Amino acid sequence: MEPVLSEVEGLRMTKKAKAYARAGVDVDLANRLKRQTQSLVRQTHGPEVLGRIGGFGGLFRANFRGMREPVLVASIDGVGTKLKIVFAMNKHDTVGADLVNNCVNDVAVLGARPLFFLDYIGCEKLEPRVFQQLLRGLSRACRAAGCSLLGGETAQMPGMYRKDEYDLAGCIVGIVERDKIVEKKIRPGDAILGLQSNGLHTNGYSLAREILFRKMQLKVGSRLPGLTATIGEELLRVHKNYQPLLAKIPSGVIKGLAHITGGGLIDNLPRILPPNCDAVIETKSWKVPRIFQILQQNGNVDLREMYQVFNMGIGMVAIVAEQNADRVMSTLRAKRIGRIERGTCKTVLSF
Repeated sequence: MEPVLSEVEGLRMTKKAKAYARAGVDVDLANRLKRQTQSLVRQTHGPEVLGRIGGFGGLFRANFRGMREPVLVASIDGVGTKLKIVFAMNKHDTVGADLVNNCVNDVAVLGARPLFFLDYIGCEKLEPRVFQQLLRGLSRACRAAGCSLLGGETAQMPGMYRKDEYDLAGCIVGIVERDKIVEKKIRPGDAILGLQSNGLHTNGYSLAREILFRKMQLKVGSRLPGLTATIGEELLRVHKNYQPLLAKIPSGVIKGLAHITGGGLIDNLPRILPPNCDAVIETKSWKVPRIFQILQQNGNVDLREMYQVFNMGIGMVAIVAEQNADRVMSTLRAKRIGRIERGTCKTVLSF
């Protein structure tokens, strides 16, 4: 027989729940919001997602029919202090897409397509409008990427975060056929191709904020010559998802891919180079977006450091054999930005 609560015991539990809410954690509100946003999550699900939403773990039926040797690829990331711009703009419907696309790109450099994604939101206090906007952004980007939003965690932690602020992180799992993993032999003479970024993406915001808001005394609504949007809008441009474009290139053609995130071209390219090769980058081979010029000039930042902090207009790099360069450039809408030379596994900038 199930236990029956007395009226007094029920009253005590109600008081406990209200006490928790007074302490800053409203469990009932969290449950209501999760129920209200279930449709956004379901929109990302295909037949491989099993079970109900809200369980202790997400269920994904691993049916890799047609693959000879499937390999799972996993990655985890956040969006850094770009969140500070989100808070200042009070606009929360794009940062979820930033997170998803950032993670998708990280598995795409190995040739993987995304399977499922899990998010983490840690907040000072759960605000319904903010939570719904975040979920809309996550859901929209997952649908566009063909990726199931399998689950997540929302933690209310008063005292851990500033008022009206939160943190956001995500984990992605993708899949690739073992013999199609992008890790071919990079050799001197290979061409380096660059795919255009959409602004800062999700890196360099601490320095950008220091220059724009402290040194230049600008506001998120300020406008500067050469920019078509306000400073806030410019900084909230959504991180691009390159995976659909990369998937158009036949397997084996691309020898290496580098997602240009924290560390820029200087630190990310050596991660895929053999020890006897350098990546020589011709920095004048593409037009650096105006926002980076503004940051460099007004922050008096050394030009080399700019290429280590920011992507400088290149969000993804592909390395291909010289004979394939023109064909791949056309498909990826990329620019030739350099070449592979003999060296010691470093990025060499040519100004």
